[in-house]
Amino acid sequence: MRPQFQSPHARRLLTFLLAAIGTALFWLLSLPLPFLFGPMALCLAAALAHLPLKGFGQVSVAARTILGVAVGASITPEVIAEMPRMALSVALIPVFIALIALIGVPFFRKFWGFDAPTAYYAAMPGGLQDMVIFGTEAGGNPRALSLIHATRVLMIVTLAPVFLTQVYGAGLTNPIGAPAATLPLHELAIMAAAAWIGWKGGERIGLFGASILGPMILTAALSLADVIHFRPPAEAILAAQFFIGCGIGIHFLGVTRGELTRVVAAGIAYVLVLAVLAAVFAGAVTALGLGQPVPAFLAFAPGGQAEMTVLAIVTGADLGFVIVHHLTRIVLVIVGAPVAARFLTPKAPRS
Repeated sequence: MRPQFQSPHARRLLTFLLAAIGTALFWLLSLPLPFLFGPMALCLAAALAHLPLKGFGQVSVAARTILGVAVGASITPEVIAEMPRMALSVALIPVFIALIALIGVPFFRKFWGFDAPTAYYAAMPGGLQDMVIFGTEAGGNPRALSLIHATRVLMIVTLAPVFLTQVYGAGLTNPIGAPAATLPLHELAIMAAAAWIGWKGGERIGLFGASILGPMILTAALSLADVIHFRPPAEAILAAQFFIGCGIGIHFLGVTRGELTRVVAAGIAYVLVLAVLAAVFAGAVTALGLGQPVPAFLAFAPGGQAEMTVLAIVTGADLGFVIVHHLTRIVLVIVGAPVAARFLTPKAPRS
């Protein structure tokens, strides 16, 4: 590593500059979602070129709280009244997960030669960090799990806008929020407090996905209590997109040729399997009249919760519908993880 990039601050500065250049390039070329795809594309290219990048740590985590607040602010009494309508489509989520397990685990074991714990946690579309932690505790390969799930998120985030625009005819130009200067100062302060308290409070009680779910739960309560009436300002949501894009690209830092041809290739192939399953379930939801095409697609797209939130916002999709389905999927996967670990963790030989 070059001496000038040995400092973590210098590496973060390089990462920020590359991400900013990516954002500017995508903006000048009028490409979609420049604050998400610009940083993601350049950080991915730099990571594959083995440049000395470094993530933004707690700043990136804090950026996710903005999306938690955005989702929470969208939960109004009208959305709660619509919850019974979602029940039938939400009931399909356990079936969706069961099919993923039945197809995904043999896929990783028989076709790619992964051990049982790695195959199971690679197949499950839960949160990236959660699956790596649970999989490692069960005896899986943490590096392989991290790369496979990072590949899943990267591919879904890259391909989903193509499907949304070309297949569903959706635009990616829905206003993401009002400018900060137009929002009441007291509501901005309340949203900032909800983001911080929800995040740190969620971490203290051991809430999974605390950076998103904690602010979401607290802001939803404030929205239902008629305290909050706006989503976070556009500038804040753009900042969240920027750091999320950086994070996706940086996950591939240090990847080797062998990992590209086996682990990343397995992740890419598996995304195609997931895409077929998701398309079948989204089509069924639409055909049965349980949801509109775009929200149904986003609800079953097995990407990260933060990334799907961004796409739901920019397409103007029913955010409540999308998030309820993703939360159900993640909760079921997380709850099932300890049960799976009992069967997958090698038992110590008796002395």
